[in-house]
This record gives sequence, structure tokens and C-alpha cells, in this order.
Amino acid sequence: MLYHSTRNNALTANSTEAVIRGIADDGGLYMLPDFSAIRFDWRRLLSLSAKEMSAAVLHALLDDFSVEEVKGMVSRAYDGRFDTEELTPTKRVGDRFVCELWHGPTAAFKDVALSVLPQLLVGARRKIGSKKETLILTATSGDTGKAALAGFADVEGIKIMVFYPKDGVSAVQQAQMVTQEGNNVCVCAVQGNFDDAQTAVKNTFAAYREQPLETVELSSANSINIGRLAPQIMYYFKAYADLCKSGDITEGETVNFAVPTGNFGNILAGYLARCMGLPIGRLICASNANNVLTDFLKTGCYDKRRTFYQTVSPSMDILVSSNLERLLYLLSDGDAPLVADYMKQLNETGCYTVNDSLLHRIQSVFSAGFCDDAQTMETIRRVYETDGYLCDTHTAVALSVTDRLALGGKTVVLSTASPYKFPVAVLKALGELVQGDDFAAMERLHEKTGVPVPKGLCNLQNKPVLHHDCIRKEDLTDYVFEKARKQTWIE
Repeated sequence: MLYHSTRNNALTANSTEAVIRGIADDGGLYMLPDFSAIRFDWRRLLSLSAKEMSAAVLHALLDDFSVEEVKGMVSRAYDGRFDTEELTPTKRVGDRFVCELWHGPTAAFKDVALSVLPQLLVGARRKIGSKKETLILTATSGDTGKAALAGFADVEGIKIMVFYPKDGVSAVQQAQMVTQEGNNVCVCAVQGNFDDAQTAVKNTFAAYREQPLETVELSSANSINIGRLAPQIMYYFKAYADLCKSGDITEGETVNFAVPTGNFGNILAGYLARCMGLPIGRLICASNANNVLTDFLKTGCYDKRRTFYQTVSPSMDILVSSNLERLLYLLSDGDAPLVADYMKQLNETGCYTVNDSLLHRIQSVFSAGFCDDAQTMETIRRVYETDGYLCDTHTAVALSVTDRLALGGKTVVLSTASPYKFPVAVLKALGELVQGDDFAAMERLHEKTGVPVPKGLCNLQNKPVLHHDCIRKEDLTDYVFEKARKQTWIE
């Protein structure tokens, strides 16, 4: 099974190579041209455990790895790291359902994939007999950073550098990252927003392709890496199976999924689950005030030339959604030149408009909506008072959009983070006067609601800060190359 660059079908890689490289040589993303080659019995997954589901999905998409290899990777990734064997439990909240993706070590949905990616990368390195050190570069809008750091800390043969926007993540998210221990980890703030950091990281990959380092190969832990995207598909099957087991749906019944969306990877995983046969009806793309995706899905015009807003849902404060490129490739039947042209227009002019045929195919599956901070806060309060469910600021965006769209049928909302990752905003939404910092707010939120604080967030404020660097976006490439040449990062 070969993956193709979304911008040039002549650039291919098997699944091992795609995981190691992260991104194709032309800057495109690795994707299967279609899913017809996959023979996948989705019904068989409904009786499996979450870990068994994960292994089945990964083996189907990354066929260089044997069933036994993938099972071992999944066990090492999840055993003892999540607070439930279900990994991603589904709960009824009013007349819709919420699939909680944040029961891993960093209390965010990224744990599901970033616990597995290190295992995939180590296995891929072993398969090709790699002698070079792998350096992971990742830009984060908040949650990817800590989840990647936790997954890759002290993994042999791999180093990881995480870049986050200065003043663009919550205090809890920042504390999680800058206190990360490990001989192979580096965390650095970037002056600017997430898109600035993400673009600078992409530019660094481009510079590396022109001038490779002799002893270091670059890869990515963002969802531009197919090894990061593939593990996310599992929880769509898991949520569907949960509804079957509870008797809320019958096997084969169509279910909608609502996803708080920034970089498009999480909702794309849902589309890939649909391609693999899962009876998904509508995929609801829920955005905050940075509603570039809502506008695109309604009009076909992607225009990043707009005001960037810092919101109470910072992990969605993104104007360039990298994984949308994969959707364009799939729904244009693998028309790589067309996708390359759209990406060229985006890079040079800041916008592109898809043709009517492609827009029609997109709109046949995807619905979209957005809400501002006031609506987000109102939703947190309303859902807590009406349904007794405490949600974070990102989940609230998806709940708000779902309730306003009122599509009918069963809908599962993906809950992407614990409310304790954004305690000040959640506490304010509940009408409480916030006194002190995020950690005081966390304690007060627990006192008010009785909802347990995730283990990974307890005593976070008492950990020493180990990473202090802050750079301009223009200096990121030089910073990476200088660090990459050092044998050790321990001062």
C-alpha cells in the first residue's frame, strides 16, 4: 500500500517511510489516493475493546506493520496511562452524546494519538535500520505540545522540539509544557500566533530538504504525520460501538459527529472512518470566532486574510488548517496538481476557491457553524445547569453549534479536553468570581462541581520551570539547526 503526496502523485512512500518522514519532499501530505484497496469489516470492530479497535485500524492503514507488532505498540502506548480501559468513554448529555477523548496523561484528546506515534516511529526506525537520530518538530496551539512531549520523553534515538505561541495558550497548557522533564526534549515560545509557529516549522522542513543534516532526520508529531492521524480514527468506531451497546442505535444506523475543529485533523479522522465503512451521516465542523473553516465549507472560498482572534478556546485559534489539504485530495479523486495549485494560491495570496464540483462533494458530508466567546460561555453554563455536565471551552463550541444546527438523528459530540485545562474560563462561565491564578481557579472549580481533577494536572503549579526560551518566528529555523547539531541538550 503506497501513500502519495497530496501535491504530486509521483512522490510515494510506504507506511513506514510516511511515518518517518512526516511530510513529503514537496511539502505535500502523505495520503492514500483512495480507500478501495482497504478491505475492512467495520462491523467486526463493534465487539472489540478500544485497544483491539485501535490495533485493527492501524494495521489496516499502516500495513508495513504486522498485526502482532501493532498490538504490542498499542499495549505499550495505553496500558497504565489512561484512567479508564475504555480509553474514550461515551456519555449521554441531554438528547445528544459526548465522547470524552481526554482520559490520557495530559487530559487532552491528543493523548490518544500521541501515545501511539512514538511506538510507530520507533518501530519504523527499526524496520529500515535507521542510523540517524530523529528530531521531531511540532508547533502547538496548546494540547499537541504536552501530549507529544509526554509521549516522546526519553525515547531512545529521538529528540523533540515543541514551539508554542507566546501568550497564545492557557496558563495550564503552558505549565504542562515548560515543566516537562526529559533529556531529549526542548520547549520554546514563539512571538506570534499558532499560524506563525506552524508556518515557521514548515519553513524549517523546507530548509532541511535543501540542506539536510548528516546525522539528523526531521519528522513531525503534528497531524500532518499520517502516524499521528491514523490512531485518531479509532474513537469514531468506539463511540459508535458504545451507542450500539447501550441500545441507543441499531447496527447500521447513521450517526452524526460534531467536532471542535482547528487544524482539521480530528474531523478528517472521522471522514476516514466514514471511508472505511462506518455509518457516519454528517460531520459537523464547529469553529470559534476564527471561523475560516465555517466560511470555506459554506462558500468554497478559503481566505486566511482576516483578523486573528485570541479566544477562550485557544486550541482552535488557527487560520491555516493543514489537514484540509488531505480532504481536498481525496474528494478531488487524487487530483494532486489541483491541490498543489490551491496550496500555491494560499501561500502566495492567502486564499483559494475550490471548483463547484469539489464544493458540492464537500458539502454532501460536512456541515459547519461557529460561535463567539459569549456563546461558548453561555453553553458551558446551560449544559451544566440543565444536564449536569461540565465541559471545557472547546467542547462547548461543538455543543453550541450542534444545538443550533439541529440536524436531527443521533449526534455524538467529541469532547477534546478536560474542563480543568481552562479553569478560569469555565469558572467564569458558571458565574463565579475568579480570584487568583489558573491553579486557584482549578481548586475552586473542583470545590463547586465535585468533578475530579485529572491526575496529570494535580500539583502542576509546584513543578519547576525547565524551559525558558522565547524566539522570533524568523529565527526558528536557525534555532532548530543550532540545537540539532548539539549532542546533548542538558546544560
